[in-house]
Amino acid sequence: MTITQRTQSSWKFMASMGVVAALALTGCSATPTPATTADAAPVGTVDVAAAAALPADIKAAGIIKAASDIPYPPMEMFDADQNVTGFDHDLAQAIGAKLGVKFELQKQSFAAAIPSLQAGKHDVIMSGMNDTKERQQTLDFVDYFHAGFTILVVKGNPENIGGVLDLCGKNVAVPKATVQADILRSYDADCIASGAGVVNVMELPGETDVQTAVRSGRAVAEVVDSAVAAYTAQTAGDGEMFDVVTDPDNPSGYSPVYSGIGILKEKSELSNAIRLAFQAVIEDGSYEEILNKYELSDYGLDEAGFNLGS
Repeated sequence: MTITQRTQSSWKFMASMGVVAALALTGCSATPTPATTADAAPVGTVDVAAAAALPADIKAAGIIKAASDIPYPPMEMFDADQNVTGFDHDLAQAIGAKLGVKFELQKQSFAAAIPSLQAGKHDVIMSGMNDTKERQQTLDFVDYFHAGFTILVVKGNPENIGGVLDLCGKNVAVPKATVQADILRSYDADCIASGAGVVNVMELPGETDVQTAVRSGRAVAEVVDSAVAAYTAQTAGDGEMFDVVTDPDNPSGYSPVYSGIGILKEKSELSNAIRLAFQAVIEDGSYEEILNKYELSDYGLDEAGFNLGS
């Protein structure tokens, strides 16, 4: 995996799109708030089969409302004008264009994302959400990303963290309701055997809170999606705030998982329409362009996935 070796110039370009604003924001509110975007579905790019598969209520509304825990750069973030940008946003625009409707990311805390679908406030979740068997009990996933998790520490790595077992007995921060907490707890037996004690997992409201905990010393590290870790290390404070820990035993990160657009299982028509639209985005080359724009080509899929998580 080469993402941690990206050039400083390309990441600084991405930083200008919103990382400073992301780090300055507090945790996301549990109340869904429409986020402004400047993009409308381009004319002439509708995929007939995908658009025809859309449920009647979505066609009538002309919009797919996505719950999204913004900011979580580079997946979703704000630009200098507080408009939403990022990989998920751009991919949503491309999928919406194929469907002939607007696809809007709306700010929603990650922990409340599934309840927001169940309450009818949102149609889908698009927030770098990992596709897991547990979540598949409630959601179907149109998978579009495959990556592992990485350890992020303060610049200079003062605790000399070299791998996940070096986190045993220490405070480690993760966003609330994410898979990272389960991954860390899966090392409990190894940590106990080492005599250091289990990892003290601190589940905090959002990514901004997690990074603040690491910077302040409340936590020695964060375990986060590899793409997010690389982006943060390269851009936060012009690259002077964080380092990514490179574990020689896990060069591609820990426990690679699929991420996807989550849709309630009873909304199978919508799942099918989005899957068809995403496949069309892959086939016309737009997906590859978006991956390249954010230096995320290592994490792309060759075809639209469906419930690939395990």
